[in-house]
Amino acid sequence: MLDAAIKGQLTAYLEKLQAPIELIASLDSGAKSTEMLSLLEEITTLSNKVSLRQNGNATLTPSFHIGAVGSSARIQFAGIPMGHEFTSLVLALLHSGGHPPKVDAKTIEQIKAIDTPLHFEVFVSLSCHNCPDVVQAVNLMAALNPNISATMIDGALFQQEVDARKIMAVPTVFVNGDHFGQGRMTLEEIIAKVDTGAAERDAKALSERAPYDVLVIGGGPAGAAAAIYSARKGIRTGVVAERFGGQVLDTVSIENFISVKETEGPKLAMALEQHVKEYDVDVMNLQKAAQVIPGDNPGDLIEVKLASGASLKSKSIILATGARWREMNVPGEQEYRGKGVAYCPHCDGPLFKGKRVAVIGGGNSGVEAAIDLAGIVAHVTLIEFDSKLRADAVLQRKLFSLPNVTVITEAMTTEVIGNGEKVTGLKYKSRNTDEIATVELEGIFVQIGLLPNTDFLKGTVQLTNRGEIEINSRGETSVPGVFAAGDCTNVPYKQIIIAMGAGASASLGAFDHLIRTSAPA
Repeated sequence: MLDAAIKGQLTAYLEKLQAPIELIASLDSGAKSTEMLSLLEEITTLSNKVSLRQNGNATLTPSFHIGAVGSSARIQFAGIPMGHEFTSLVLALLHSGGHPPKVDAKTIEQIKAIDTPLHFEVFVSLSCHNCPDVVQAVNLMAALNPNISATMIDGALFQQEVDARKIMAVPTVFVNGDHFGQGRMTLEEIIAKVDTGAAERDAKALSERAPYDVLVIGGGPAGAAAAIYSARKGIRTGVVAERFGGQVLDTVSIENFISVKETEGPKLAMALEQHVKEYDVDVMNLQKAAQVIPGDNPGDLIEVKLASGASLKSKSIILATGARWREMNVPGEQEYRGKGVAYCPHCDGPLFKGKRVAVIGGGNSGVEAAIDLAGIVAHVTLIEFDSKLRADAVLQRKLFSLPNVTVITEAMTTEVIGNGEKVTGLKYKSRNTDEIATVELEGIFVQIGLLPNTDFLKGTVQLTNRGEIEINSRGETSVPGVFAAGDCTNVPYKQIIIAMGAGASASLGAFDHLIRTSAPA
């Protein structure tokens, strides 16, 4: 199953094992079990510290456990972890064999201190780019703490389990049999949810921090660039991020980032974070800004209140809060979110194999989603509000060449229909005749653009009628000392490379403000 190049790389990784590990396979007579056994046997040939037993008795077959020899095997893969999950497999092998994880000592200590038995089950699709983050996080917790175990479940292989638990989006996480969360979650987020006292401790510690010269709110491309440019000036810099990486984490393929031919969003987000941490930047992740309180006089400290209850102060701030998926705002959308209403076709598309779905939106994102889904599902109905599609011509030609796609223009979605458990259809109104029509389907993928994350700024800085922060060429807002950059602003083009440039500009503008109003700390 593994080509020569991958075998060579894996052999080098397995040399890092500090203790012997064993793979315990639970197999049946099916083709997937044969495929899994082949993979496991190949792995054992690459290191004399890896052994294989085929006497596993797991409920889910085919599956296999990984554990150090002589201790309980607490990491399980139900399904063959290839594609995006191959890295999860490699890390599980290394961490089970005692190779130290690339996690700070405080986080490791926090994981080891969890004294409640926890069994994580993570339902994934192998094409999901967000799933590995969750799988790797819970696997690491299981490797470090004997009270914790973790199972990755390939939803496409264990469809009956998916149907029984009514899972319609990945990653979906269960803990001790109860629903725990859905969507991408970092290790920090998962620990915070299971360690209930962490938020209060963190809020107290944050409030005690000294004022910053520049405080960046947001950890996407604009925020990262702003932080780096500020730190290079030698001034006290902090970053508050709800999740470092921002919208980039939800982007599958990036092919227009100049000098980088092709990359994936999560890889770029990781590179951004690593670059920021090369400098003396105080990164405060998993923190959401709730209010900005400007000073009464020019040069006064600006206060930023966080949703956790913490309060930070700074001589200047840079707002780089980015944007989020725009919702349809129709009856049924929230009720069936994650139960048929989805926003990531790459992640959740495989769960709708052989089913009928709709894509809402005729721009590039919507048409690309429809093309991708058409190769998986039985039928795609694309619904566009305008009289014509707005996607690039090359994408439209591809779309209209597909036999299992129907395009409906001049249509406004009015309602998501369901049976209480999952989506069964949608209603739309013709803008020509005002007639209401119903489409029977099982999934709806919403691709209608972005909304700026600026709700907490209403009444503080000047916003456009779309909620975007109004800025000038220096990134200045209507409030002295408050700057902004990226997709949350009124720049006409929302692109990663533009956001990075805007973040740098805002940082330079903030530094210029500081030297004119006060001496940096």
